[in-house]
Amino acid sequence: MASLAVPVGMQVLARYTGIIPVYLWTEELATFIFVWVVMIGSMVAVWEGTHFDVVVTPDAASPLGILIQKGVVYLFVGVFAGLFAWYGIEYAKVGTIQSSVMMRANLLWTYITVPIAGAVWTVFTAYRLYEAFSDYKATKKAAQ
Repeated sequence: MASLAVPVGMQVLARYTGIIPVYLWTEELATFIFVWVVMIGSMVAVWEGTHFDVVVTPDAASPLGILIQKGVVYLFVGVFAGLFAWYGIEYAKVGTIQSSVMMRANLLWTYITVPIAGAVWTVFTAYRLYEAFSDYKATKKAAQ
């Protein structure tokens, strides 16, 4: 987030104070950084289990019910994460043939965030699914 403050700060100074000239590349750089911040934030949220989980049913009382509830959510998240990773590669290939207008930077730097995020989401979701099974087994063992 701190890296985003530099180009945005330059834009504000240039537009409202006239202290520095207007640099158009700062807008593109801010957009690139913003995309990365959003994707990194989504990866952290998936790791913490707070990004895609929406409660639509009451919490289950039994360990098996909890496993099923968590398992269904993690399976859906995992499927969509895998789709992002798989089809994001083709999306990123489009970025290799494009460049930004002002900075002349290859847009792969922005487009690559989609397959990277998808791959990380997939790994994190697989780990969360593993944790759900481990919790179920531990709870079941403790009940015996």
